[in-house]
Amino acid sequence: MSMLAALAIAVASDSAPAVVPRPAHVTVQPGAFTLRAGTVIVTDRALRGLGELLGDYVFPATGLRLAVRTAAPAGTHVISLRLDSSLARLGDEGYRLDAGPSRVAIRAYRAAGAFYGIQTLRQLFPAAILRQAKVEATAWTMPAVSIEDYPRFGWRGLLLDVARHFMPKEFVKKVIDLLALHKLNRLQLHLTDDQGWRIEIRRYPRLTQVGAWRRQTIVGRPDNDSTKWRFDGQPHGGFYTQDDIAEIVAYARARFVTLVPEIEMPGHSQAAIAAYPELGNTSDTLPVFTAWGVDLNILNPGDATIAFEQNVLTEVMRLFPGLWVHTGGDEAPKAQWKASPLAQARIRELGLKDEEALQGYFTRRMDEFLTSHGRRLIGWDEILEGGLAPNATVMSWRGTTW
Repeated sequence: MSMLAALAIAVASDSAPAVVPRPAHVTVQPGAFTLRAGTVIVTDRALRGLGELLGDYVFPATGLRLAVRTAAPAGTHVISLRLDSSLARLGDEGYRLDAGPSRVAIRAYRAAGAFYGIQTLRQLFPAAILRQAKVEATAWTMPAVSIEDYPRFGWRGLLLDVARHFMPKEFVKKVIDLLALHKLNRLQLHLTDDQGWRIEIRRYPRLTQVGAWRRQTIVGRPDNDSTKWRFDGQPHGGFYTQDDIAEIVAYARARFVTLVPEIEMPGHSQAAIAAYPELGNTSDTLPVFTAWGVDLNILNPGDATIAFEQNVLTEVMRLFPGLWVHTGGDEAPKAQWKASPLAQARIRELGLKDEEALQGYFTRRMDEFLTSHGRRLIGWDEILEGGLAPNATVMSWRGTTW
């Protein structure tokens, strides 16, 4: 072995282990911990389910079915999971992990913290432990280490756009697993857009009978000259039944991921208008949108449309128990409202300044409705332009200055 190679190994062995995200505090200790057939997972009653989940995590690659117990005989190799009120300073998602040659101890103030400690434990073993089939001739060894960790940000999320391209339930669950592994705790599901409506609403079956399916999809980016657009000629669609949503929600909850449903309004709504033309501003019968970009079609601002959307949100709230409901609000062109007698009459009736203020009124109606049900509205930063609803939260995609 060359001196350079030996130096590289020495540096690697003394450096902090590769855990993503990097823990707040890491101290590498001498020695290592190795999984073996006799290793026992020891938990208190509150964390029994997490102990079983840890066993399920390690079994496929290692072939080791670790027993889960409330105690283990002296001298047993142990992975211990315990709640510890003395760690309240680390918050609900913080944890402490201490690993030595014969024992790994994960302690946390709340179950979420213990869960994240498990994710760190998985990353400390060889990467092959994430495989879903047995890996032969591998030493399942991790470094002895002391870690104290807690999140820097309370909201650690990913947006998954299943509206423009439908993604099956199994794929969504895989994404949830990846979020959990990396200690992310929010999954925003972009469920509706011009190109598709992806959630079953039992009161309005045409939303999925019609709105979940488009006849084809544009190939590449739309040219400014629409005569040059080319399409794939392949129908595309799909949606989640309410039973599917219940399964996804439960799967995410078990992994400490909160789902945030997004139901776009008043723009990005052509799929809904295709299903129920009375939601639109014209008498045209529209297809589900087959191109990309900002579509000019927008929901009308009438009371019937507002009631429709609130009925939709009622079913959404039954399915998603989390605090937050996202109502979009971005890229809502106002040309149809400027030409609409209904929209103009509404502006005069309400004493509003313009069409932007009319969208602000639309959003405030949703904000009031969600607030009355103990929920919080989130919208993209365009909801600022018509005046921010009292209880709304802004999610900015265009920056922090306007």
